[in-house]
Amino acid sequence: MLSKNIEVALNKQIRIEAESSQTYLSMACWAEIHGLEGISQFMYAQSEEERIHMLKLIKYVNERGASAEISALKAPRNNYKTFKEMFEELYKHEVFVSDSINELVHITFSEKDYATHNFLQWYVSEQIEEEATAKNILDKINLIGDDKGGLYLFDRDIQQMITVAPKRIP
Repeated sequence: MLSKNIEVALNKQIRIEAESSQTYLSMACWAEIHGLEGISQFMYAQSEEERIHMLKLIKYVNERGASAEISALKAPRNNYKTFKEMFEELYKHEVFVSDSINELVHITFSEKDYATHNFLQWYVSEQIEEEATAKNILDKINLIGDDKGGLYLFDRDIQQMITVAPKRIP
């Protein structure tokens, strides 16, 4: 059974993961209407991945005898001046999510909920990967600069970064 404090914290993270999915979805729409098909496909895939992260948390909360809450979401930003600005926001968002996961891990450790602490280690590893990917993409964007040919190649290359989402909730 989860403590009330951990249940509240996990439900907060459920909302954050849902908002992350919406953020990526909004970015996918922006990229799509600006002719950036590769970036758009990458963002759609990331949106689905974040949704799976949310569902994994929901199942865990419910399986531990608590109640997962589906709450209202903050509307994501839906307009960017450049694709670089969009990826800078994506990186900042991933850092925010990492900070949130780290705080959640701290709460579980301080409450000696080692089962939840162990469960969250997957999220810790996932966030290391998410931040590294976002940083790597920003580094490539900075190399491109204002080169339109570079943007075209980048848009094609980012499609190769798309991971296939698992068919079932882990």
